[in-house]
Amino acid sequence: MADLMKTSNPALGQNTFRDLAGFSGDTMTVSGAVNKAGILVILCVASAAWTWNRFFATGDPSSVAPMMAIGGIGGFILAMVTIFKKEWAGITSPLYALAEGALLGGISAMLEMRYKGIAIQAVMLTFGTLVAMLLVYRSGLIKVNDKFRIGVVAATGGIALFYLAQFILGFFGITFHAVNSASPIGIGFSLLVVGIAALNLVLDFDLIEQGARYNAPKYMEWYSAFALMVTLVWLYFEILRLLTKLRSRN
Repeated sequence: MADLMKTSNPALGQNTFRDLAGFSGDTMTVSGAVNKAGILVILCVASAAWTWNRFFATGDPSSVAPMMAIGGIGGFILAMVTIFKKEWAGITSPLYALAEGALLGGISAMLEMRYKGIAIQAVMLTFGTLVAMLLVYRSGLIKVNDKFRIGVVAATGGIALFYLAQFILGFFGITFHAVNSASPIGIGFSLLVVGIAALNLVLDFDLIEQGARYNAPKYMEWYSAFALMVTLVWLYFEILRLLTKLRSRN
């Protein structure tokens, strides 16, 4: 049963909040986690805007490449630190949002130069998906039970293993052209991944409510916001990838 309760978001697991139950100090609330998630989104957007403007001011990818590299590597390191040192989330999660924003802004700007309007489309679809999944979750149309968790976890794990295998095999010249191209298979794969990323939001919403239910420490509001941010970053990347495939067919 323990394995069934895990979430596919590495930042949130079955015992993320349960192990902290009974904390006697200030405890987290759902509204507190939501407010802090909003702060992280603002920081991410601000960082992305800075990288975006720098790229279009120079028109040279090398002008933003260092920031993108720092953002990508730094974001990964900060994510790992936050996962293992949750009490540091109040410091590491804002830094994570800034780092990911630098990476997102650079990638979005480069794609925008090639496919005009693609960035705003990706942003609107990402936040539209967030709102839609929140409404679906609050309405009870999707029941977060063991079967649902198993399905989302298995699907997300399979995608992660595929991406890892693709990365490793790429060093040997082996590529998966059909999946990465704008072919019907490639577009279908991207749609599948976007759908799975969206379902991860439902698991995140459910576990954030668990945090408030189990009276987790106040710093878990930052950690919960960070966990939601991880999913949003992944969702944005996958939507951007899907739109790139669709636009390249024109």
